[in-house]
Amino acid sequence: LAFSGGLGAAAPSARPEDVGLSSKRLERIGELVQRHVAAGSFSGAVALVARNGRIAQHEAYGLMDLETKKPMPKDGIFRIMSMTKPIIGVATLMMIEEGKVRLTDPVSKFIPAWKDMTVGVAMPGGPGARGGGAPPAGGRGGAPEPRYYTVPIERELTIRDLLTHTNGVVSGPISQSANRAVAAKPTETLADYIPRLGKVPTEFQPGTRWAYSAAAAWDTLSRVIEVVSGTPIDRFVKQRIFDPLGMKDTTYVEPAGNPRLVKLYSRTADGLRPASSPGFMNGVYFSGGG
Repeated sequence: LAFSGGLGAAAPSARPEDVGLSSKRLERIGELVQRHVAAGSFSGAVALVARNGRIAQHEAYGLMDLETKKPMPKDGIFRIMSMTKPIIGVATLMMIEEGKVRLTDPVSKFIPAWKDMTVGVAMPGGPGARGGGAPPAGGRGGAPEPRYYTVPIERELTIRDLLTHTNGVVSGPISQSANRAVAAKPTETLADYIPRLGKVPTEFQPGTRWAYSAAAAWDTLSRVIEVVSGTPIDRFVKQRIFDPLGMKDTTYVEPAGNPRLVKLYSRTADGLRPASSPGFMNGVYFSGGG
């Protein structure tokens, strides 16, 4: 998702003291952001503080493009990545409110291929035996593949498990490794990939642990919403969330060529370097977690 800090145009401004804030204390925000810009943590940022519906501070810092030295605009459009999750969380709660989904519903109610899943168990002493969080996307940096066996799942995964990161879906070395064999291809949609994901062993028995599911659980929730609403997830969030809230610049499709699109950089040993948007931002696969 790409996001614009357009709130400044929608809400009235106020002196910090008029809304119970301290002008002196708010200066610390700019000082902190400037320290990060100077240290090369990121090229620039936009900070906005509002209280009681009135904006007390709205400032841009640093640059949106290091190569051209273009200053960061207050209405810059950013790739918000994992902040897609709370949006899909809202969409899921809307379906719960409408009685189309329950927190206790098994995922297989909506995606039958998720019936009779398995759980991966690391073999003693082998790679992956210690478990842990998910490795970085795109591979394990040359680490050996985990050795594991599978056991039946003790209870079905539920919507609650997906929402609370207690699901074990692609959230550790075993599930990450198994998922690479079924990962979505460049032209595939959620409807193509999510049923295959049900054949990937989870990292642990549902509800027994917390482990961050970086994308897969939220992609699954997106597919559930598509099934129960009868609407593709990109259209659903636009019609039901973005349009009603006036979020006219928020979209799954990167607005290429838009002069407000902030340039993407990666932190490297040699400083910030230009980076490409992730391959899943292709206008076909609408990731609920990315």
